[in-house]
Amino acid sequence: MKKIVFKAIPFDKNLVTLALESGVDAVLVEPEHKDAVSALGRVTVLTPEDMPLVAINEKSDEDEAVRLANNGSEAVLAKGWEIIPVENILAQVDRLALEVESLDMARLAAGILERGADTIVVVPEGAADLKQIVSELKLSQGKVELQRATVKAIEPVGLGHRVCVDTISMLKKGQGMLVGNSSAFSFLVHAETESNPYVAARPFRINAGAVHAYASMPGDKTCYLEELSSGSDVLVVDASGNTSIAVVGRSKVEVRPMLLITASVDTPEGPVEGKVFLQNAETIRVVSADGEPVSVVTVKPGDEILCRLDDAGRHFGMRIKEEITED
Repeated sequence: MKKIVFKAIPFDKNLVTLALESGVDAVLVEPEHKDAVSALGRVTVLTPEDMPLVAINEKSDEDEAVRLANNGSEAVLAKGWEIIPVENILAQVDRLALEVESLDMARLAAGILERGADTIVVVPEGAADLKQIVSELKLSQGKVELQRATVKAIEPVGLGHRVCVDTISMLKKGQGMLVGNSSAFSFLVHAETESNPYVAARPFRINAGAVHAYASMPGDKTCYLEELSSGSDVLVVDASGNTSIAVVGRSKVEVRPMLLITASVDTPEGPVEGKVFLQNAETIRVVSADGEPVSVVTVKPGDEILCRLDDAGRHFGMRIKEEITED
């Protein structure tokens, strides 16, 4: 996840307010304006001393940026930088910040050498793009590959504890969480964005499954659904594989009748099977192969739904290489 800093130099209270509303990680101002920013909201306030600025005009400027970074400073390259010098510096330092003045430059800064700058410093000229920059570079977790899986069986299995994840975001049609019995095979469980004659939509909610299930999390991690609590970050995925982050407002664990869904994906090495336990209710939906939410009470064997295949093997939610079988 990229760190986003807004550079409010010269100081402009309206632009600082916009930055805070956009969700930046920090605001960079001259020292005499630190208290004014702190009075507007709880945010990290930096000064030029914290992020020394380096303009890249010649080779010696690259050396200066490397020296600062390797001495513990968070050096920031002034706007107008070019790709080759940035690549040279990134190859020698653990962290680097780049000034940007537009969404296009922010995208470029984030992808150089497939690693990109660790910190994006948005200058005042880029204020109009600030919300989109934060959305794409801070909230997005890239794209995951989803596969079409064929439902093999769906059967009632009695009562169990299920987790209802209520986020502090309004989710959209197509979005949900990746949940499954195994970290190697997860199902896209849809948010409750759809209404019916009996129940209103709850677009902030994902009725995600049984307490023991794995959920895909930001940073290529997993956790058990039972571990989620207020303030947790969760990975939201849409039917195209686009990702974002949502914060859990509350996690509700209740006893409900459950269904066991079994599905299979054909791969070059042969079929791969996965399972998930979901509440037996019309409002609980998975996502069909064409991206539409479909209720678990209408899903039948032979239907195609969206799932994700991954390598098995997690230890405290972190990826490890280990021979492991999960059913």
